[in-house]
Amino acid sequence: MSDLSAHPDNLAALEERLRQDLSWLELPAKSWVPARDVDGQPVVDVVVIGGGMAGLVASGMLKRLGVANHLVLDKAAAGQEGPWVTFARMRTLRSPKQLTGPAMGLPALTFRAYYEARFGREAWVALDRAPRRIWMDYLIWYRKVLDLPVRNGVSVDNILPRADGMLDIACSEGGAKKTIVARHVVLATGRDGLGGPFVPAIAGSMDRKYWAHTADEIDFAALRGKRVGVIGAGASAMDNAASALEAGAARLDMFVRRKTLPAINKFTGIGSQGVVHGFAGLPDEWKWRFLSYAMSQQTPPPRPSVLRVSAFEQAHLHLESPIDALRQEGDHIVVTTPRGSYPVDFLIFGTGFKIDLANRPELASFEPHIRLWRDRFPTPAGMENVELEGSPDLGDAFEFLERVPGSCPALSKIHCFNFPATLSHGKLTGDIPAISEGADRLVRGIVRSLFVEDRETHFANLQAFDTPELIGDEWAADDAEALSELSSQRN
Repeated sequence: MSDLSAHPDNLAALEERLRQDLSWLELPAKSWVPARDVDGQPVVDVVVIGGGMAGLVASGMLKRLGVANHLVLDKAAAGQEGPWVTFARMRTLRSPKQLTGPAMGLPALTFRAYYEARFGREAWVALDRAPRRIWMDYLIWYRKVLDLPVRNGVSVDNILPRADGMLDIACSEGGAKKTIVARHVVLATGRDGLGGPFVPAIAGSMDRKYWAHTADEIDFAALRGKRVGVIGAGASAMDNAASALEAGAARLDMFVRRKTLPAINKFTGIGSQGVVHGFAGLPDEWKWRFLSYAMSQQTPPPRPSVLRVSAFEQAHLHLESPIDALRQEGDHIVVTTPRGSYPVDFLIFGTGFKIDLANRPELASFEPHIRLWRDRFPTPAGMENVELEGSPDLGDAFEFLERVPGSCPALSKIHCFNFPATLSHGKLTGDIPAISEGADRLVRGIVRSLFVEDRETHFANLQAFDTPELIGDEWAADDAEALSELSSQRN
């Protein structure tokens, strides 16, 4: 992490301003959800799984709307949540620096406010994009100033439906097993939250020590003087290629199926509040049409990432070079494409992620019941897309829906606040730009569900409320009739 003491007084002043802003807005709202317990164990209203950016803003919004009894669980150590200081290998974020991201509409909570407090206005003006590690520092600060209830070092092993309509969350923490009873669960589990890294089957015959996926831990120092191959040319592929070159790789071969690298990020071109708030209202065929087209065009790698690779003369880009075969020869792999064969000492798959619910053991009890888009909508001819077909069909609050109505009611208590929600809700969960709007939609839906479910308690509280507004001395003393009637009303 970066030095947090650059401008400590300015950061302290920013935190004071944030406290004042929250006070003026009467935030966070008072806690209002009735407490519950099961067999003497307190019930947690909402458990958020994942303490990265999406999990933090979901927690911030829950706290903001008065759902104080919630937890955020993350298996990573504090400060290691999400990809930013683990498998993300870009120098800077790919998003423009001015995007407000998880700030929830609070100016003092934006990355810009944080960066200027630490480094000054001139440094902000000179900045191109947010440095990746300073972005992580910002998220750590965000968690601290909002006092979010994150518990690190906790792995979620299983989620199970209960007969009373709630959920059991089986966890491991420090070698001990524990079960948390929750009313709602939010899966803020990132790009691979409903599956995992995608590696083509052709890799299966290769010794695992000779290859990795971009999401894996990679010892780049060990690649010094080696021949390295990278399959794919997306952002992560470029960043991993650059990391290998900067570590001293002797040669880098990048294999790409396309004739040219994609140059235009289509969704960036239509980014607007209309897309953020309107996409979910599109008819099914239009949702599919938008995303099928955008995905077929592909997202280009950021220009700085490409320049970072092309700056090395030992880097070689092979276009129109799909992988025909991989074979292991002694201590290296031979990559065969229509354009030739290339020996590499280590191969990195920049082949993205896949949706595969069967790959998520914590969802094993629910997987057979989860409705997918292939169950909802017939794929249009010429627009076949495995990722879209396997995307979950989600409700208004990102909740899973049942494939067969009535087969698993507890699904409505599990909310998919990660990248595979895109087809149902648009890009509100996997990227920085609209993450606050996504969290607002998520939490308002959870709040509605909690209130409706507890309606009897809230009605009883309404009936029991007896704090008087008028106490009998508001009218002139000579109007005895008015006083008498007021007294009778109070009694």
